[in-house]
Amino acid sequence: MELDPVSPFDIGPIRDFLEQADLTLAGLDAPGVRLWVERDGSGHIVGSTGFELSADARHALIRSVAVAPERRTAGSGSRLARFAMDAARDAGAERAWLFSRRSGPFWQKLGFAAADRDELATALADTHQVRLFVETGQLGREVAWSCALPDAA
Repeated sequence: MELDPVSPFDIGPIRDFLEQADLTLAGLDAPGVRLWVERDGSGHIVGSTGFELSADARHALIRSVAVAPERRTAGSGSRLARFAMDAARDAGAERAWLFSRRSGPFWQKLGFAAADRDELATALADTHQVRLFVETGQLGREVAWSCALPDAA
């Protein structure tokens, strides 16, 4: 799996890709959002992953993990999620958090457990996605997940 960092030219295509996956589109070009995409042989986006760090870099909000429908069930989602978790850990994060109302079992297989969404919002208050969810009232409808990011072996 080769992932490319998202450039300003990728914002439109990744927005379209994430819209099809029914994921949050806001803030994809915000300075603190780190995103990567996987492309097929034709250059089309077939996977994405990313995260935002807290101000102290101890917490990471995993976001934008998506796989094209024709590539699901082949382990791509797990590889993309692990890539974001490893990159966040390498950037200093000790704990990963995320919002997911539909994919709890997927995230549990990767070591995540249900978490308190208010605790997530406190730890990651300065991230674009948390600020958006608080401002719009969406935070109360979200399901939070969290896991420790172990040191690299």
